[in-house]
Amino acid sequence: MHRIVLAVFFLFFFQNIFGQNSDKLKISRLTDDFYVYTTYNFFQGNRIPANGMYLVTNQGVVLIDSPWDTTQFQPLLDSIKLRHNKDVALCIATHFHEDRTGGLEYYKSKGIRTYTTKKTDELSRKGGKKRAEFLIDKDTLFAIGQYSFQTYFPGHGHAPDNIVIWFEKEKVLYGGCLIKSTADSSLGNLSDASVPDYAATLNNVQKKCREPKYIIPGHNDWASVKSLEHTLKMAQQLNRKKSTD
Repeated sequence: MHRIVLAVFFLFFFQNIFGQNSDKLKISRLTDDFYVYTTYNFFQGNRIPANGMYLVTNQGVVLIDSPWDTTQFQPLLDSIKLRHNKDVALCIATHFHEDRTGGLEYYKSKGIRTYTTKKTDELSRKGGKKRAEFLIDKDTLFAIGQYSFQTYFPGHGHAPDNIVIWFEKEKVLYGGCLIKSTADSSLGNLSDASVPDYAATLNNVQKKCREPKYIIPGHNDWASVKSLEHTLKMAQQLNRKKSTD
C-alpha cells in the first residue's frame, strides 16, 4: 500500500513539474529539439492561450517569448531543467506586449541573457513594460550550439515592432502574434496594429521564410502550416473593408 501511495505521489509530482497535464502550463514537442509551450491569461473576459517556443541546444536552451501567466516564469524553467537537464541560456521577446515581454526582467535576474529589438525596448520603456538587457538594432543571425536562427522585422502588422524568428535549415517559423492561428476568425487585438500595412508585412514574411514546415502563431492552435496564408487572407479582407467604409 505504501509503495502505491508513493507511486501516485511521484506521478502527480512529475506531471506538475513538466506541465504536461497542468491547466496553467503545457509543453509539447514540435520537432527534433523544438518545443512549444503554452500558458493562459484573460483578455476581454475570455481565457486565451499564448504560445511560446524553446529550442534545446548543446550550449543551453533558447527561449522565445516569456509566459503570459506571471506565475509560470519559474515553473517553465523548472520543467525545462528537469526534462532536458539544461538551463535557459537566452530569451528573445518578439514584440513589446506583456504576453511576450512579461518575464524579461525575471529571467535577467536568473542570469539569462535577454534580448529585444531597439524598437521594442523603446515601446516597452514608454509603456512601462519589462525590458531586456541586450538590444538588437537590425535583423540578426544568432548561433548557439548546433543551431542558428535569424530575427526578422518584416514591417508593421500586429505591432510596430513585431519580429519573427526563422530557422531556415529546419524550416521552423516562429511568427508570434503577427501570425494568427487557423482557429482564429479575426486578427484579434488591433490596438497597436497597422491595418493598411498588415498584408504587405505578411507578404514580406512569405518572401523571406520560404516553405516553412512548421509555423507557430502567438495564440491558439499551432498545428496547421496554413496559418500564415490564413492571416494574410484576413488582413487583405480587413484592408478592403476599411478602404470601402
